[in-house]
Amino acid sequence: MDPVKIIARKRDGLELTRDEIQSFVTGVTRNSWPDYQIAALLMAIRLAGMTSRETVDLTMAMAASGDLLDLSQITGVKVDKHSTGGVGDTTTLILAPLVAACGAKVAKMSGRGLGHTGGTLDKLESIPGFSVSLTREAFIRQVNDISVAVIGQTADLAPADKVLYALRDVTATVDSLPLIVSSILSKKIAAGCDAVVLDVKTGSGAIIPTLEGSIELARTMVEIGCKTGRRFSALVTDMDQPLGNYIGNALEFEEAVRVLRGEVTGPLRDVSMELGAQMLLSAGIASDAEDGKNRLESALASGQGLEKLRAMIAAQSGDPRVVDDLSLLPQAPGRESVRAARSGYLCGMRTGDIGNAARLLGAGRIHKEDAIDPSVGLIMRARIGDYVEAGQELCVLHTSPASDVAGARALLDGAFSFSDTAADPPKLIHAIIEAER
Repeated sequence: MDPVKIIARKRDGLELTRDEIQSFVTGVTRNSWPDYQIAALLMAIRLAGMTSRETVDLTMAMAASGDLLDLSQITGVKVDKHSTGGVGDTTTLILAPLVAACGAKVAKMSGRGLGHTGGTLDKLESIPGFSVSLTREAFIRQVNDISVAVIGQTADLAPADKVLYALRDVTATVDSLPLIVSSILSKKIAAGCDAVVLDVKTGSGAIIPTLEGSIELARTMVEIGCKTGRRFSALVTDMDQPLGNYIGNALEFEEAVRVLRGEVTGPLRDVSMELGAQMLLSAGIASDAEDGKNRLESALASGQGLEKLRAMIAAQSGDPRVVDDLSLLPQAPGRESVRAARSGYLCGMRTGDIGNAARLLGAGRIHKEDAIDPSVGLIMRARIGDYVEAGQELCVLHTSPASDVAGARALLDGAFSFSDTAADPPKLIHAIIEAER
């Protein structure tokens, strides 16, 4: 099909046919559409939008542009979870073993850090010896044997998305709803799970900062996802401050272990329980969300979740002793405090700046080829709603000689807002969107 005619039809606000969308995705994958024509259609989609049917067709075509993982050899309902990205967002390391301990099959492909957001694979690789690369056969066998595996996405998973995402980033089309939806869902569908729970972040550290926009994204993804034949649901959760108190790869793994040990409560634990309950509901194990949370609480209290994490680490060549001895994790040599410049109630945070500060310390990548230092990061000492005295610690930096401490401090100096009047903590769960039964 003629690319110019397809571009012109969408430019004029017309609905593209399934064959036209397939021709576009094929052209992207096979390099028969030049970048300038791909970029032109992306901008036309950004301006004219897409119908629900078009978005489904684009999602399915992108999913089929590479490998489609067949998980039919795994017994039971396969369930996954995806976050749109945040800071201190360590839920996968908590809920994957915990949900598996409750009887669900958690077959998860995760990604690496992007911008100020942390990546699950980077956190797992802070465990000595841990491998995020398994063959398809080993992945299926592990999920059948211990009910959980978390690995990296294969290079051939939805390759069309890799091309489109790179162009969206440089053509001001990242915020297009149908393009966001198709990008996320195509990878989840290609990964082969039966049910997916989406964690859509909102606030100063989220891809879409407004609550209205985040809810619209969540509703659209659930609607489109369910039309592909899978079961999707979503939570819209807060990212106006880091979810957990530990930010950085080994630090976040440590906090996850402390949650599973029953040593840590608070927002990270609460969101993990809500997401896990939806996963159990989607898998048909829980009768409702409350039943799901009760099952998760039992698995946590009995230590079964911690034991499942230990089993997953051992199965993926890691050192399971880290679960019992956190000193075996990489340790940053330096510590520096960031202190409050004035007394008052902590009333706001620029979460993206906090995430970028951790990145400057070495916990994330500035350039895609950068190596990550798993030991560095920061630990939060105060949260929104707390009263702090001038000079009180707001966070502690874990640094190495290669850390850009000055750059991190410059970001953190402007990341905290104070008020003389009491401030309420932000609401944690803003919306739950469940699939129609």
